[in-house]
Amino acid sequence: MKAIIPAAGLGTRFLPATRCMPKELLPVLDKPVIQYVVEEALEPAGVDGVCIINSHEKPQIEEYFSVDEAFEKMLASRGKDALAAKVHEAASLPVTFAYQDDPKGLGHAVLCGAEAAGDEPFFVLLGDYFVPDRKMCVRMADVSAAHGGASVIAVAPVPEDQVSRYGIVAGECIGAHADYPGATGEEEGAIWKLSGLVEKPKREEAPSHLFIVGRYLLTPRVMELLKTQTPGAGGEIQLTDSLQRLLEEEEMYALVVDPDEGCDTGTPAAWAATNARMALSADPATVAAFNEALGRDGRDLLG
Repeated sequence: MKAIIPAAGLGTRFLPATRCMPKELLPVLDKPVIQYVVEEALEPAGVDGVCIINSHEKPQIEEYFSVDEAFEKMLASRGKDALAAKVHEAASLPVTFAYQDDPKGLGHAVLCGAEAAGDEPFFVLLGDYFVPDRKMCVRMADVSAAHGGASVIAVAPVPEDQVSRYGIVAGECIGAHADYPGATGEEEGAIWKLSGLVEKPKREEAPSHLFIVGRYLLTPRVMELLKTQTPGAGGEIQLTDSLQRLLEEEEMYALVVDPDEGCDTGTPAAWAATNARMALSADPATVAAFNEALGRDGRDLLG
């Protein structure tokens, strides 16, 4: 089974920084964002590789995931064996690339990974969001296995006055994940059987308060549907549109997750906040160094 990570965007929100450096390589502590996402994608049992959907304008990403023996030897010669090992570990992750040089939407990006996915189920992980404990996709795989290999998406509650900003799911709660016994409704761990997906509904017409988070476990049929998907919102090939068509043929489920379980890096402010959050949850030496760099108690400063 493969995981697909769309990463062909221009990163315009981070300009001018991303004129020369892909936003996916911006660091969170000592690793770039994309490495966290790749490592998360490889966590579920059965996932044996990741296909990053890249642009030929961003060769730095491919270079990052390529072994550089000369650089590693240079580090080792200077007594930096631990750093050489970290560099090698990142470069040796099972990552391949497909290319989307003419971005036409998330659905189109996913379709670019069709050859890598083959005829098996596949994960899709958006590249500007990662889950530090790497358990979200594992739980999604549990839900899929419990329902005959059906597609599963991650959803999270959003305040009622914000539903018109997101894709919202319709359906009913049918149970809970084993890690969250007793979860119901829109609580974390609840499992929904879906009946529809509504893009940016009016507040009074929203079928729930659950929005799509950016983690998908999909059956091979989705790739077939994407091949014939007509452009939707914004004139782009929308993954949500193909998922709505999938519901006409197959059952689909959703796992309710805590919106704070993951780390957002999609905007400069969110990226900065994620760095602070990760620094404060790291090893004691990093926490101490972070607080010292702030010049005061960082936990007080950051609430």
